[in-house]
Amino acid sequence: MSKRRDTLKLGLFLRATGHHVAAWRHPGAQADAGIRIEHYQALARQAEAAGFDTLFLADSVGVRGIDSPVFDRLIAPHLTFEPLTLLAALATVTRRIGLIATASTSYSEPYNLARQFASLDQISGGRIGWNLVTSSDAASAHNFGGSGQAAHADRYARAREFQQVVDKLWDSWEDDALLLDRDAGLFLDRAKRHFTEHRGEHFQVRGPLNVLRSPQGKPVLVQAGASEDGRELAAATAEVVFAAHQSLHDAQAFYRDLKGRAQALGRNPEHLKILPGVTIFTGASEAAAQAKHRELQELVQPEVGRELLSGLLGGVDLSHLSLDAPLPRDLPLSNASRSRQELIQKLADEGLSLRQLYLRLAGARGHWTLVGSAEQVVDQLEAWFQGYGADGFNILPPTYPEGLDDFITFVLPELRRRGLVRQGDYEGRTLREHLGLPYPQHPAARRGQEAVA
Repeated sequence: MSKRRDTLKLGLFLRATGHHVAAWRHPGAQADAGIRIEHYQALARQAEAAGFDTLFLADSVGVRGIDSPVFDRLIAPHLTFEPLTLLAALATVTRRIGLIATASTSYSEPYNLARQFASLDQISGGRIGWNLVTSSDAASAHNFGGSGQAAHADRYARAREFQQVVDKLWDSWEDDALLLDRDAGLFLDRAKRHFTEHRGEHFQVRGPLNVLRSPQGKPVLVQAGASEDGRELAAATAEVVFAAHQSLHDAQAFYRDLKGRAQALGRNPEHLKILPGVTIFTGASEAAAQAKHRELQELVQPEVGRELLSGLLGGVDLSHLSLDAPLPRDLPLSNASRSRQELIQKLADEGLSLRQLYLRLAGARGHWTLVGSAEQVVDQLEAWFQGYGADGFNILPPTYPEGLDDFITFVLPELRRRGLVRQGDYEGRTLREHLGLPYPQHPAARRGQEAVA
C-alpha cells in the first residue's frame, strides 16, 4: 500500500472539563469550566495557535440523566452554553480555526437553523460547520411537546428532508448578488435571488434566506451517525464524518463502506473526510501516561459508571445487575444510538464485566482510547491514517487544560516530525480550505457553465 501524500486533519472536541466521566473531579480541573466563557476562549486560542483544523461542540436539548438517582453526580458535562451562541463568541477571538456546532433536526425548523449557521459563517469569515444530528433521548422529546422518542427511521426521514431544505436556503443568493450600486440605486441583483419553494412531507418553506452567501459558499456539513440510516444520509450529504471505533479493522471497514457509498452516488470520495474520535493519555514517558490514566480511572464512582453504561445503551436499566457480572446478551434494542449499542455489545463479547465495561468507556464513551508515550501514540495514529481507517482525528482530551497541554507538548511535535500534519500556517482562511474541500458552486452557476458547454 502506497504512503499517503496528504496530511491528516485534526479536530478538537470541546467538553467543559474534559471527556473523561470523572474529569471534573480531577485536582487540576476548574469544576465549573462549562459555564465560564473565558475557559472556552482560552482553549480556542490555544488550539488555533497549535494549528488544529477545527473546534467541535456537541449538544443536547435536554438534560440527560435527569431522572437518574445519581443525577447530582452526572450533571457536570451537561451544564454549559448553547453551542451556536458559544461559537459566535469564539469566532470573535479566533481568525483561522474552523468552528463546528451540533444542531438537531428533530427539534428545529430548517429556516431558523439555516439562518443561524449562515450568519455564523458570515461572522467568522467562512469557518463554520454544522454537525447534523437527530435527537434520540426522551429528555429532549419532553421539552418539545412530545411524549416520547420518534422511531429511528422516522427521525432520519425528517433529517434528510431537513437537510435538503437547509441546502436550498443556503443557495438563496448567488455569490455576486450584492451590487451596492449607489448611482443606479440598486442594492442587489434580483435575478440572483432564488426562492426555495419546498413542499415536502415534513416542511413547507418558500424562502429566500435573508442572509447572503459566505466566503466559503455554505457551511461544511458534518455528521456522526454510523447506523444504516446514518451511513446512507452521510454518504449522500456529509463532507466530514465523526466516527467511533475500537480497532483499525473496524475503522477500515467503516471507511471503505462510507467512501464506497459516496462514490456510488456520484460523489468524489476525497470530498468526504472521516475523523474517528480518540482520547489520548500521554506524557514524558509511557509510565507517566499510565499514571495519568490510572488517576482518573480511580475517580470513577461505581454508581456513575453504571449510569454511564446505561445511558450509552439507550437507558437500559442495569440497577439489578452485579457490577462484576457480564452484560446480558438479551438486552432490548433501544431507539437511541444503534451503532453505539453495537459497539458496546462487541466489547462485552470480550468477556468484560459491567465494571470493566464502564471503565473502558469512561474516558471517551465508546471512542478509541490511547495510553502511552508520544512515539507509541503516534505509531497508532499513523497506522490508522496510512491504513485508510481515518483521514484525521477528532481529539477528545480526557481533561482540560492538562489533556490538551499534553497533546500539544508531546504528540503534536512527533506528528510534525513525521510529516503527518501541516508544518506551517493554515492552507487558507476558510474551513473548506483547511479540510481540502471544494467550494460549492451555486446551482445557477453550474447551469450556466453547462449551457455554455
